[in-house]
Amino acid sequence: MVRIKRGTLAQKKHKKLKKSVKGFRTGRRKSVKLARQALMKSMSYAYRDRRKKKTAMRSLWIIRINAALQPLGLSYSKFIAQLKSNKVEVDRKILAQLAHQYPAAFSALVAKLK
Repeated sequence: MVRIKRGTLAQKKHKKLKKSVKGFRTGRRKSVKLARQALMKSMSYAYRDRRKKKTAMRSLWIIRINAALQPLGLSYSKFIAQLKSNKVEVDRKILAQLAHQYPAAFSALVAKLK
């Protein structure tokens, strides 16, 4: 009976793992066990932070809108309330872009709501 060597699949898995932990430091890159643990942790952080990124961007948009509204004599909360009462459906991302890149258009929108 011929002997079958089984190391090729494990080597392939280890090679794939080491490719994905490229850039990690010390034993987290060299040791298979530590690399697997480090990869699992980094992937969980990446999953969590993809969601946190959305929260951070929304707060940035709110800050930009509020900063653009202060010289016009209006607060953010009152502005959003006016938008809802006038049934204007423009999201915060677009409002922040208007305030940041096109201040004239943003002030015209605010004037129309007043």
